[in-house]
Amino acid sequence: MSEEQAAVVGTGPNGLAAAVTLARAGLRVVLYEAAPEIGGGLRGEALFDSAINHDVCSAVHPMAAASPFFREFDLAGRGVELLRPSISYAHPLDGGRAALAHRSLDATCAALGADGPAWRRLFGPLLRHTESLSSLFLSDLRSPPSSPVGAVQFGLRALRGDPFRSEEASALFTGVAGHAVGTVSGLVGNAVALMLGHLAHGTGWPLPRGGSASIAQALADDITAHGGEFRLGHRVTDLGELAGFPLIFFDTSAREFLSVSRRLLPYRYARTLARFRYAPGAAKADFLVSEPIPWANPEVGRAGTVHLGGTRASMIRQEEMASRGTLGDSPFVLVVDPGVVDSSRIVNGKRPVWAYAHVPNGDDTPPVDLVRARIERYASGFSDTIIEARGISAAAYESYNPNYVGGDIGAGAMTLRQIAARPALRWDPYTTPLHGVYLCSASTPPGPGVHGMSGYLAAASALRRHFKLRPPSLSPR
Repeated sequence: MSEEQAAVVGTGPNGLAAAVTLARAGLRVVLYEAAPEIGGGLRGEALFDSAINHDVCSAVHPMAAASPFFREFDLAGRGVELLRPSISYAHPLDGGRAALAHRSLDATCAALGADGPAWRRLFGPLLRHTESLSSLFLSDLRSPPSSPVGAVQFGLRALRGDPFRSEEASALFTGVAGHAVGTVSGLVGNAVALMLGHLAHGTGWPLPRGGSASIAQALADDITAHGGEFRLGHRVTDLGELAGFPLIFFDTSAREFLSVSRRLLPYRYARTLARFRYAPGAAKADFLVSEPIPWANPEVGRAGTVHLGGTRASMIRQEEMASRGTLGDSPFVLVVDPGVVDSSRIVNGKRPVWAYAHVPNGDDTPPVDLVRARIERYASGFSDTIIEARGISAAAYESYNPNYVGGDIGAGAMTLRQIAARPALRWDPYTTPLHGVYLCSASTPPGPGVHGMSGYLAAASALRRHFKLRPPSLSPR
């Protein structure tokens, strides 16, 4: 099949996953990337000190650890070490209190006291079905579950939502729902909390040693080993540029795909893409600090991820405000200190701190002071540890990566409608009305996260449709 070619536009994790799958099937793959380096949301950069790498977009990867694509691709076998902190995530509260999601379910339940049994009833049964649940939710969302029992148990819990009495346990659960961005209550928020929450006690919430770019590099190495070619610094602005390719894959937002292809798309499909909704934005802050974050509760310093949102009621209020376009005074903030689990990220005592706040889509507020104040509330003295800082507003994030429309790092709001019709209602969600043209970004199922499944499933669909081929082996051996 060496004479067959495919173009992939965008080298985020999904574009790279699509290219790996296609190249291993024998296609000659050419990847186009507007930025001067590959990776999309996996990119890293030495922002302040040449010896210290900062994760520019994503830092922690529970989906990569659970993903069927990455399980078969075998990151460990390719030299990518996923480091799992003993506390997957933490949620500090005022007065030095904190709720902790240990990797150990037993330790978590013990620490939650009276709410420990409820936490175990919520997550324990899901852990027994974690592989089938991961396969279900990291799929095209159109296939029947391999374990109906696990799916039913998950669904009943998602319908019920937060079953906790204490402020600590309720905040711990709701903080995970915050990863849905804009939706921390209701069925979607509950489902996100259950999926990511149970992984915290299973495959974990790992950080790649050295930073997220190591995942992108492992994918790129496999692509080039199978004849793939990268064309960096080339932004595709019109589909006509790729007229010589029989297969084309877009790892871009629905809006970017519409911009490139509008003149060729049927009116109804183009209108659907134009109406696709985007979530609140992420305003990113990067800090270079001289010591670990001085959390009021020292146990928080053992967590790989920290959610700063206050109580459940506060998080619901702030996320609703961001969804309505209003910047609140206490936005939801995620914080990661990679040095907690990866000593290679600490050089001469200096270490990176990664953080972002949920803000209205397109908001242009400089985020450094906003994020610093949120951290300072639970870690007095943090400001004194800052050596240098840089912020990217939600509006500027779109300039950095056009896939992040208005700063929406998930490439589309996660609503019930947009889960079923992502980005349009089609039985095969990766196909478009244009023959041989596929969409394979987080704007397609299963949605946001570094899992590679959108790219893999789009490539598998194309191989089946055009060549009657099954997906190739992804194993490094």
